[in-house]
Amino acid sequence: MPFERANSVSIKRLQARTWDVVIVGGGHNGLTCAAYLARAGKQVLVLEARDRLGGACTLEETWPGHTISPCAYLLGLLHPLVIDELALIRRGLSWTTADAGLFVPFDDGSSIQLWDDEAKCESEIRRFSPRDLRGFRAMNDVKHRLRDALRPDSEHDVWIGRAPGRDELQARLRGDDEAIKMLFEWSMVEYVENFLHDERLQCAYLGQGVIGTNASPHDAGTASIHFHHQSGRLGGVPGAWGYVQGGMGRISMLIAEAASDYGATIVSGLPIARIDPGQGVVLEAGDRIHATAVVSNADPRTTLRLLGDSADAAWAAQVEAIPMIGCTVKLNLALSALPDFTTRPGPREPHHLGQINTPLSKDEWLVAHRTALAGELPTRLWSELYFQTVHDPRVAPENVHTMSVFAQYVPYTFASGTWDSRRADVAKIAIASIGRFCSNIPEAVEAVQVLGPPDIERAVGLSGGHIFQGECLPDFMWDRRLTPTTPMDGVYLCGACTHPGGSVIGINGRNAAMEILRGFVESHRS
Repeated sequence: MPFERANSVSIKRLQARTWDVVIVGGGHNGLTCAAYLARAGKQVLVLEARDRLGGACTLEETWPGHTISPCAYLLGLLHPLVIDELALIRRGLSWTTADAGLFVPFDDGSSIQLWDDEAKCESEIRRFSPRDLRGFRAMNDVKHRLRDALRPDSEHDVWIGRAPGRDELQARLRGDDEAIKMLFEWSMVEYVENFLHDERLQCAYLGQGVIGTNASPHDAGTASIHFHHQSGRLGGVPGAWGYVQGGMGRISMLIAEAASDYGATIVSGLPIARIDPGQGVVLEAGDRIHATAVVSNADPRTTLRLLGDSADAAWAAQVEAIPMIGCTVKLNLALSALPDFTTRPGPREPHHLGQINTPLSKDEWLVAHRTALAGELPTRLWSELYFQTVHDPRVAPENVHTMSVFAQYVPYTFASGTWDSRRADVAKIAIASIGRFCSNIPEAVEAVQVLGPPDIERAVGLSGGHIFQGECLPDFMWDRRLTPTTPMDGVYLCGACTHPGGSVIGINGRNAAMEILRGFVESHRS
């Protein structure tokens, strides 16, 4: 086991050690940071408040015999450097590519399968809306140019190291007006309307511009959210996503294994009460653990709370200015059968292998966002569906399927009632938003777990229930994101609040480790 539980650990033993670094939080970025620091010879202690490692990228047995990844659900942006340098594939990381792409059914009974395979996808576009084929190619080409300019498969990837400024990013784009607009300016609606004619095809993509984002696809900058999620090179394949064998939480466990192998000590179930800059941390029980550096994998609001009066005032104001109110609901369902979509019926079809979106019209997107901001529940939710059991049947009992539902928008706080009193309403609307396209939903639903923003905040520790530790719109990205270094003596950040932002990436932890090691070198010289 790559970690110890607090009830089996002697606090005095931890206090007796000389620690170079204490990492607060055992999410995947904290574990990544620990692995790199320990590999460099530092004495590293990771303290996780929960009994379970992984933060939002973890595993739990939600129902007997069901291994569920309750929050993170698909692999795509985990950085190749982290995979290679921590030998994650040798340690057991494997996945199946979701190359069926994106399936979207529509209210008029039509549907489209946007395959990852270029030839198959273009054949589908030609059938669905022939006049959009040229625009579809041009729309994708913008993403390709952006990816090649900013995220080449080399050490020049802007995700590696310190965050670039807008001038550096624009210089790389060499006057490419479309790429510049996608990165900094276009709403998702503007992006699709610039290239596509068929409104159904436009609406098929709109949700991809607001994943985890408290904004409407009509809002400026949302096209950059789509690029962010399409900028990876999983397994060397640009834009690819995949299902992790065993579930997404396996990633965190394997990174923890690497950190432990390199010499890090990882303890779960041991929350801290305070970060003392230059001194270390104080546990909730009052015990102090000394360390030269403290690295927070917690979100910045939680970090600010742990620092208390020790926080630099200007830094605290910067943290407080970050929008951090979540608008997403995660549902995990056990099904007696896969959803049978009326537009393409069948118990196990190609679309079950990829991702499925239940769309909203442009007007519905606007109304839904405004409704949730007002504390009400929209009548329809956009949702993104994944079926782990299609690729990995071992995670559930025989003849049972799991369905992961990522949906928007929901209120953080209801105008009337609470999440406990409205949870059944949310489940009903979310399932109905899917069931309107299916012949066997809700009948096939055997069990459902509903995680709204306050549930995510409480269970995972993400303030506001925001899955990316703060918005990832252009105003809060790159050099406008928080840096791993802080004004407080020996205090660092390594979570999704730092460059390059949110998702299961790992490079945030690596970037932080490089800054911390640089700080140790400079301290030694002085």
